[in-house]
Amino acid sequence: MCAWATLPAALKASLDYLDAYTLTWFRFTTATLVMAIWVGRSSPLTRNWKRGIWLLVISAVTLTADYILYLIGLDLTTPAIAQVLIQIALLLLALGGIWLFGERFTFTQWGGFLTLLLGLGVFFRQQLAAFATDSSRFWLGSFLIVAAGVAWAIYALVQKQLLLDYASNRIMLFIYAFATVVLLPLAAPATLGGLTTRGWIVVGYCALNTLVAYGAFAEALNHWEASRVSALLALTPLGTIGFGILMERLIPGSVGEERLDWISLAGAGLVVTGSIVASLGGGLGRATAPDPPNPTPIREQEAIGTGRSQARGSTR
Repeated sequence: MCAWATLPAALKASLDYLDAYTLTWFRFTTATLVMAIWVGRSSPLTRNWKRGIWLLVISAVTLTADYILYLIGLDLTTPAIAQVLIQIALLLLALGGIWLFGERFTFTQWGGFLTLLLGLGVFFRQQLAAFATDSSRFWLGSFLIVAAGVAWAIYALVQKQLLLDYASNRIMLFIYAFATVVLLPLAAPATLGGLTTRGWIVVGYCALNTLVAYGAFAEALNHWEASRVSALLALTPLGTIGFGILMERLIPGSVGEERLDWISLAGAGLVVTGSIVASLGGGLGRATAPDPPNPTPIREQEAIGTGRSQARGSTR
């Protein structure tokens, strides 16, 4: 959570030095090299990559899309707006857990869902007023961030399914390597040579953040329900807002001024509260429902057929 809370401000600052494609390519390249060394020390890199290969590809494509769409949307808005709107991804993750894995929503959780929608409405309307002189930029950036959230939710649900057949570090290695190759034609690696010391600090932090954030996320999915993982991540907008304000005061102009009044903050608070309740409310209101069974492993699904809905799709 801490890694993702600080990431938007760091990414915003990094866009002063690199374009979105080069920055994303560098993050994935760094992650690939480190993860390859880690995984290679424990098992051969070429072993057991056949099961669920299409799900691996889907997870890699959707996470790559999430990175690019989010970064472009962030460049058109602000870290606070981006991190609040991306909460749609956590809601979709929780709903996907219900649909694919048999996780249940209680009355309390549906109340959280409505609270989140209310918060988004309040926050979105106030921020649109703040960006009235540049509304087309605001709308485009917001749309791209929401699209990134959809891509991330698909990635997260697919990853949870893949964890039945692969260790989390091997999944992430495949995703990092896939993205590195796909993004290379769009990137300009030569621009890295022109980075200043300050530029290397912020870009390097973004690269290391990739390893920490998604490595921890993959392990969390391996031990927790998807809905409960999304609850903890719902707190990240508060950390993002605070860190963005701190960065702007320490380094003026680094992330851009946040246009936040008390109505915007109230809307962000409702989003966070609704997301937490929607994800964790089952623990408050579930009386009798037993824990759902584990989803059927991929190899068994292929043998049985594609008729079962829980086999579909199943990090964002």
